[in-house]
Amino acid sequence: MAIDSSKLKISQLQAFVMVAEYGNFSSAALELGLAQSTVSHAIATLEDELGVVLLLRGRHGAILTPEGKDILQDAQQILQSLESIHKKANLAKGLQGGQVRVATVRSIATHVLPEIIAQFRLKFPMVRVVLEEFDRYVEAEQALREGQVDVGFTSLPTSPEFEARELFRDEFVALLPPNSLNDIPLTWEQLVRYPMIMNHRSYQHNKVVRDHLLKFGYELNVAYEMREDSTIISMVRQGLGATVMARLTAEPIPPELQVRSLPVPLERTIGIITLENSLLSQAVFAFLDVATEMWR
Repeated sequence: MAIDSSKLKISQLQAFVMVAEYGNFSSAALELGLAQSTVSHAIATLEDELGVVLLLRGRHGAILTPEGKDILQDAQQILQSLESIHKKANLAKGLQGGQVRVATVRSIATHVLPEIIAQFRLKFPMVRVVLEEFDRYVEAEQALREGQVDVGFTSLPTSPEFEARELFRDEFVALLPPNSLNDIPLTWEQLVRYPMIMNHRSYQHNKVVRDHLLKFGYELNVAYEMREDSTIISMVRQGLGATVMARLTAEPIPPELQVRSLPVPLERTIGIITLENSLLSQAVFAFLDVATEMWR
């Protein structure tokens, strides 16, 4: 006898899968929030429609028949596909508008975010991305803490109040004046002889660099402290000294400057963060996924 698939119901498959998983009707009914008789009727109707016995009932519960075992996997896949359909539909409904507010610093806004936003807009053109640019990572974190933004970019590790996803690592490099060294690896002794030009706003990065040198018994000779990275690079280009900064921050690096890795390499880890246990919109989740997929 041919099976009329139009008579099969999702509720029957749900009841069958739940009884198979729990091994008895009472637990399955409790999980589904139904009366036990309703669950029994659903499975009996399903068996009638299919023309096979799926479960053997007994005092010790319900046991799958060989036919039941074969059909169980298909029933589970149908329910999983249905759940996926609902998730995608809900995601689409949540991404027909709204916005994602992003806190960032200049180097990320210049070299990382444009690519992320372009990809995000291709997928979700109705969602607006609003950027809040700050001088320092601590300011971006504070904006997130105060609810001014939904996500932020920062240097990891950070405070445990944030949930973080690592995106990429960025090397600290020494930028030296033109024609200052031959093509040889930089030594600590050579580096510390230069007058150093540092950004006084980059307290966190300066501390990381300083602590790194101290491990090897060296200390930078800071001669100038400036506000803008572009000013620092111009001063290095004029031969007034050298600097150490993250490569992404230094970009675009003038071709005449000499760029050297530190004698012992040093990196920073850039991540994207949200407040832990915060209620995030579908648009924010989508933005996090796009950023992670592109840069991880």
